[in-house]
Amino acid sequence: MLILASQSPRRSQLLRNAGISFTAQPADIDETQFAEENAADYVRRLARGKALTILSNAAADAVVLGADTTVVVDGAALGKPADARDARRMLQLLGGRRHEVMTGVCVAWKNPRGEAEVLVECEVTEVEFCQMSDEEIAGYIASGEPMDKAGAYGIQGLASRWIPRVNGCYFNIVGLPVARVSQMLKEARQRGAHL
Repeated sequence: MLILASQSPRRSQLLRNAGISFTAQPADIDETQFAEENAADYVRRLARGKALTILSNAAADAVVLGADTTVVVDGAALGKPADARDARRMLQLLGGRRHEVMTGVCVAWKNPRGEAEVLVECEVTEVEFCQMSDEEIAGYIASGEPMDKAGAYGIQGLASRWIPRVNGCYFNIVGLPVARVSQMLKEARQRGAHL
């Protein structure tokens, strides 16, 4: 039984679209980034923390998938905006340049001794973002779409009009690198996970 340690509707939809059966159970962990922690280490740590939090109370045969996505500009991680002003700041920062989207992914399960086994990886996709006018930014924020997304945009929605190119996994930008997840689940199965 696979458990997705997330309440993200986008991650759930990506798994369903790929034909991967799961149940969803969000994990509540502190998502504060440590000082001097780079973005890749940050998303890997959060993905691992989410997966292990759910695994600790799960059935012995459970397999848990944890993930965390962030947008990275000049080495700094941009999470979800706190408010409209923060969303505006992020969109102005992204406009007219390239940035990276990083998703940490963790697959965790219990071995026969009841100990946690984990696979943890990070997917990186480069995104090119067009310059947005002040009016476009204001209209986009007014739509509400930026408010629950890392970096204040969703490539699968209205923001698609400002993203001419990506280099890497598109689904990673949406919130889950599906092909990588599939390979990790296959490896977990080979290592004894009940999938």
